[in-house]
Amino acid sequence: MSCKLRPAIAALLGWLAVAHAVSFEVKDGNSTCIKAELSANFTITYPVTNGTKTVTVPLPASAVVGSGSSCGDSGVSPQLLASFEGGHSLGLFFSRDNSQYKVATLSMRYNLSDNVTFPESSVKGIITSSTNTSGISAQLNTTYRCLSFNFIHLEDSNVNITFSDVRMEAYMPNANLSTKESVCTADLPATTVAPTQSPTTTPAPAPPSNPERGSYNVTNINGTVCLLAKMGLQLNVTYITKTQNKTVQGIVNLQPNRTTFSGSCEDTTATLILTDELTNLTFTFTLNSTSKMYHLSALSMSAAWPDMPAPVTLSNSSLNYLQGSLGRSYMCRSEQILPVVDSFSLNTFRLQVQPFGVNGNQFGTAEECQMDQDNMLIPIIVGAALAGLVLIVLVAYLIGRKRSHAGYQTI
Repeated sequence: MSCKLRPAIAALLGWLAVAHAVSFEVKDGNSTCIKAELSANFTITYPVTNGTKTVTVPLPASAVVGSGSSCGDSGVSPQLLASFEGGHSLGLFFSRDNSQYKVATLSMRYNLSDNVTFPESSVKGIITSSTNTSGISAQLNTTYRCLSFNFIHLEDSNVNITFSDVRMEAYMPNANLSTKESVCTADLPATTVAPTQSPTTTPAPAPPSNPERGSYNVTNINGTVCLLAKMGLQLNVTYITKTQNKTVQGIVNLQPNRTTFSGSCEDTTATLILTDELTNLTFTFTLNSTSKMYHLSALSMSAAWPDMPAPVTLSNSSLNYLQGSLGRSYMCRSEQILPVVDSFSLNTFRLQVQPFGVNGNQFGTAEECQMDQDNMLIPIIVGAALAGLVLIVLVAYLIGRKRSHAGYQTI
């Protein structure tokens, strides 16, 4: 088996490991206030000695209601903490108004000292990440239902959570989930308009246009910008469809107006995380402190596209793309194809990036990619060839004219 395929297959098996929803119930005495059935996967990028690694951790069937769970009281909201082996936990903190309840805060607590889950981690201890935009909400006295994949990025972190097969209710009036459901948008049936006549042929889909160029940055704890990027991104992923069981090549443009960005910077590593509703991209740059050169060393992609049978995570931590000098930016106006694994490549358009040595929130002097240099060289060569041709014609003309005058000498 190809070495390139092994990380992709391992990641996919990690996603498929979650086959059944896990049940939780938070009680206050004999009264139930929260009941949840859900499947979840956690994709976490963590630091190692020479960069970063990405793992996918499923919520195991052995997960239990943790000691921090509570039905709350005056001024304290109900919360569910799902704890599992290794010192990890998933936290759902609820709030309500007169008509709705929601997951106001979603958190993930993971233990980098767990060497089984996070092998070779260069940092030890407990890390907590959270977001206040889970998108999980329902009418009071109804069950929230979302069987589809729900991809959530935890803000200012390297953690993504993908839920599926979710049924839950908070602020429950009794011990059973309500038969009335608040259904998430992804579970609603698609509406179609009947055609006025039956088409005789189905045209092939048009190839996507070049992606829009987005501007992204990463800010240090002290508030200074440590990474700058401007680029259009196009994902090319091969997968088997859920509906027709066919292998297809999905080409998707990342849309900047729907993409959030975050990341972190250290002395010799810098990470940029781009996330939209269904896709997450994590770029890791590494700086060689001796040569003062940097490069894109790792790229991880997680996707939960509509026709995928399960979310897919693909990554490669042995890359050597986008090479530049410390304090300068790397620029490539031409389209670049960056192969990551056999089933995933990333196409970049009008790219300029600087992961180290950013000064004054502006790009340093640009170092152009070889393709741009070649594209500039072609018109120079053509121009030189044309100039040479003109010169040859001119010399030939002058020689011919001189010979013509020599034929009329005075007798």
